[in-house]
Amino acid sequence: MSSNAVRKSVDKIFDSSQFSVCVIAEIGLNHNGDLELAKKLIDVAWLAGCDVAKFQKRDVKNLAVGSVLDAVDGRFPAFGGTYREIREHLEFDLGQYRELKAHAEGRGLQFLATAFDIESTDFLLDLGVSSFKVASHSLTNLPLLDYIARTKKPTIMSTGMCTLQEIDVAVGLFRKHDAPLCLLHCVSAYPTPYEQSNLRLLAHYMERYSLPIGYSGHEIGWLPTVGAVALGARCVERHITTDKTMMGFDHKLSLNPDELIGMVRDIRQMEQILGTGQKSVSDTESITRQKYHVSYVSTRLIASGATITEEMLTLKNPGTGISAHLKDKVLGRRTKVAIDKDVLINFDMFE
Repeated sequence: MSSNAVRKSVDKIFDSSQFSVCVIAEIGLNHNGDLELAKKLIDVAWLAGCDVAKFQKRDVKNLAVGSVLDAVDGRFPAFGGTYREIREHLEFDLGQYRELKAHAEGRGLQFLATAFDIESTDFLLDLGVSSFKVASHSLTNLPLLDYIARTKKPTIMSTGMCTLQEIDVAVGLFRKHDAPLCLLHCVSAYPTPYEQSNLRLLAHYMERYSLPIGYSGHEIGWLPTVGAVALGARCVERHITTDKTMMGFDHKLSLNPDELIGMVRDIRQMEQILGTGQKSVSDTESITRQKYHVSYVSTRLIASGATITEEMLTLKNPGTGISAHLKDKVLGRRTKVAIDKDVLINFDMFE
């Protein structure tokens, strides 16, 4: 598949003529440092009908201060005994990322990754990415945002844990460089209780920023995600896993393969429900319209040569005759035939 065909996945977020929602499968760290598991997760995303397979790239030595990186961390002993060891276990090198990108694009998915620092941004540029993702906790990393914005590549940025004023500054940086930007409403609670979803914020973002808006969800299930689509989200992002009981950071709040299939199915159905926003009478409605709309009907016997007055007419089903909207084209007309009582009026009855 050509790169242009693959890149349409994120590009359509920025095309207002497109109504299809971009579904991002956030593989993130759920590959557990295993290249084959990462490829399997790409396949899960493909089978479910997602558009994008997304990963995360960090330069571990610059992730935190040394005392944090080297602190004992017993959460995931199979990955390492310190925070640094755990993080390094979860990182792929450039050759491995090239394999993953080729695998995703071979499936017709766009490859996307979150850049957590400038070094990782350069790494992903060397990889040949066409777009970037910025995580919520990088929204206040202004040098990183400026660096990414200067590439002018389409960027999707989550907004969890941030104030509106901080988002204003971040958006301003991308506008300064005329860089395409999509904002994702996100609640950084893992998992997010339904009552904290605050989906009405989507409308506020649309009004405040006049940008494409999406949703990055961390809830159990996917009802808020589909709700976000109903409220105008142009893209959605959800963590995926093959097994929620697996060791690792995000498995418990992720969607398993069957759940992912169900969510994508519901999103595509919601797209059909939402339609185009253009008012028209469908073919199905036309049948019902002809049956139940009203038309002019004679209230009495009307002689040939009579002048039609309002008292001679009423409105009844079916809607296959003359509509009340054409009243001025009926009143004052002379009949050329006699019209029985309770008969649909048509223009062939007039001189």
